[in-house]
Amino acid sequence: MYKITVIPGDGIGPEVMEAALYVLEASNLEFDYINAKAGNECFKRTGTTIPDGTISTAKNTDATLFGAVTTVPGQKSGIITLRRALDLYVNLRPVKSYEGTQCLFDDVDFVIVRENTEGLYSGVEEYTEDGATALRVITRKASERICRFAFEYATKTQRRKVTAVHKANVLKKTDGIFKETFYKVAENYPNIKLEDFYVDATAMYLITRPQDFDVVVTTNLFGDILSDEGAGLVGGLGLIPSANIGEKNGLFEPVHGSAPDIAGKGIANPSAMILSTCMMLNYLEEYEEAQKLENAMVTVLREGMVVTPDLGGSASTMEMAREVKKKLKES
Repeated sequence: MYKITVIPGDGIGPEVMEAALYVLEASNLEFDYINAKAGNECFKRTGTTIPDGTISTAKNTDATLFGAVTTVPGQKSGIITLRRALDLYVNLRPVKSYEGTQCLFDDVDFVIVRENTEGLYSGVEEYTEDGATALRVITRKASERICRFAFEYATKTQRRKVTAVHKANVLKKTDGIFKETFYKVAENYPNIKLEDFYVDATAMYLITRPQDFDVVVTTNLFGDILSDEGAGLVGGLGLIPSANIGEKNGLFEPVHGSAPDIAGKGIANPSAMILSTCMMLNYLEEYEEAQKLENAMVTVLREGMVVTPDLGGSASTMEMAREVKKKLKES
């Protein structure tokens, strides 16, 4: 039995989490769910966006499922705090076309490996007389381990190429270190093709020739932006899952936010949350169960009969979840 920390969050987080856990009931695995709190609603009740108890629980379970949280100005980000506390240095975001969705291309299948602990998200900011400054932190250690993860992931999943994305022509020292480290790590993987592009060129190439990409490794902010661009290629944020992975812990969450404008309406797309549970199952090395769940999800999307409004249907969140669970049981 696996112990799983469950953090529904707020907004549509609890709705998509309920859907994902409902679908998981049809798997052949047993889970012990431990509920924990984070987000704006948690702040209102406790005075903090993420209690120490939530962090402790996440550290001591097999994996964490995270829904979505609302972070208002002046609050610390619950998810960023959790990533740092667990040293989840990898943010893995697959971008894949699914039949039946409003994807711009039907043959996109690449993965963004985003460094998750530093860069402009290091949180070192201060006001000045004229405005404010932010410190961009790039270290050789973080660059090496994220690049190594990208090549190891490519090897393990039989992908052919790793692309480094940076802006070393302008950010000569910080991205210079990232680029230099990428090529140094690449020496250990002679069978994998490699290339590097500036981030602005990459943004264009994702639109004009996304099929050329396989594994993309990049720094924190660039990875965040490019993964949202990738979502636009394949039908929106409601279809993009993610994994946050460290040496000892894994946390799995949809890329979409808390969407407070539709919270409580029962129409949130559960696909990204369900696909995030697939990533969790792969992390737990339950590969067969992960594939069965993904196949069930893909079948529902392809048929397009019981899907939420953003996917062109009229189903509720839980109606779509029930359809996915039905397909999973049939498998």
